[in-house]
Amino acid sequence: ADTWASFVAMTDEDTGLPADSLGMDGTRSVQTSTTNIGAYLWSTVVARRLRLISEDELEQRIGRTLTTLERMERHAPSGQFYNWYDINTGAKLTVWPPSGAPLTPILSSVDNGWLATGLRVVRGYSRELAPRAGALYDSMDFGFYYRPAVNRILFHYAPDTGDAPCCYDTIVSESRIASYIGIANGQLPQRHYFGAWRTFPDSCDWSWQETRPVGFTRTYFGVSVFEGSYPYAGMRVVPGWGGSAFEALMPALFVPEEKWGRKSWGRNHPNTVQAQIHHGMTEAQYGYWGFSPANNPHGGYREYGVDAVGLNPDGYTSNNDNTRVDNGFSGCPNRTTTSNPPPPAYTHGVVTPHAAFLGLRWDREAVLDNLQRLREDFDVYSDWGFADSVDVQDGTVSQFYLSLDQGIIMAALGNELANDVLRRAFSGPDLTDLVRPVIAVEEFSATEP
Repeated sequence: ADTWASFVAMTDEDTGLPADSLGMDGTRSVQTSTTNIGAYLWSTVVARRLRLISEDELEQRIGRTLTTLERMERHAPSGQFYNWYDINTGAKLTVWPPSGAPLTPILSSVDNGWLATGLRVVRGYSRELAPRAGALYDSMDFGFYYRPAVNRILFHYAPDTGDAPCCYDTIVSESRIASYIGIANGQLPQRHYFGAWRTFPDSCDWSWQETRPVGFTRTYFGVSVFEGSYPYAGMRVVPGWGGSAFEALMPALFVPEEKWGRKSWGRNHPNTVQAQIHHGMTEAQYGYWGFSPANNPHGGYREYGVDAVGLNPDGYTSNNDNTRVDNGFSGCPNRTTTSNPPPPAYTHGVVTPHAAFLGLRWDREAVLDNLQRLREDFDVYSDWGFADSVDVQDGTVSQFYLSLDQGIIMAALGNELANDVLRRAFSGPDLTDLVRPVIAVEEFSATEP
């Protein structure tokens, strides 16, 4: 109820668009993203399912948002929305409101994926709103981002400049949601799922990566895949780029990855949660855990994660002082293993509650204990739920609530308390017929939890 109250406070009453951030004083940001809008849509469904709002209020709130989406400017050839809009008018932003700097509008594959997720959830949940949400969902072409030569999707495309940086290339990434939707819609080939790396190869040409991987090679749907993983804390984990909870676990709020892929995500998701716990409680000895991109309690926004289960050798770190590990790459020049930092080296660790909530399905007791201790030890909870983050060394608490992170919390709670309401609303024969087979066939080299 408190987390939902933050959405009520951050959403414009006329447009139905949620602000990107809400200050402790109630000030809303001018900007919102497509991801934020998707998070508001699925959070409203959770609020209704948990009887925090009536059916009439659900229809009024989401209907208002759909009306705005129906008139918002987007890219006509693809039906994709731009990344940033003004919450007060729904206008596409060409100037960044916080700074006044010029902003080049882009079409983001992953952000449009999260908007499409919200629309699909509404379509699957509300009979009254399904036609309008479904029409918007059906108009979005995710095949627009596909680059067959590399079997991957673009990060984004800028219509004004033609800039099209390529491509999402790791499977442990939130971009999976755009891939799932594109495959389910028949806009991406099933083999696309195997175009991304699990880890980079075990060779000196790739020795810059965080850790030397272990694994084996398999072929699925005609694509050869190196099933690499990183040893960590007595486990083997398939890493994301930065080692954050968000990258690994957010798509599973909507897709039953661990059930469909018992030998892949069924292994990796619990291990990812245990890696988060091990880092916070043992490796860094913060006494708390949960690391994912969030508002920096000392100002700005930055990426946080468990460095050792990220492919990127330069982070993400779990603390503002950027304490990193370097596991080296034995047998390759200039990549000898160095000793891991001792716990006292991890100063100014930053914990974000939404990262802990993402582990709720896999270690309920540890998550609830962690959140309870955060509430008891820091001024991190209010009538709008959890603040976005806290520096667990000096106790500085973020002065903001971010709509995406509040949406993650709402999704995790909705699934926990209402029998997987979002997974059920998101489901459909297109997913089971086209997405489930590609997930089901794969075996990661991650260890059994």
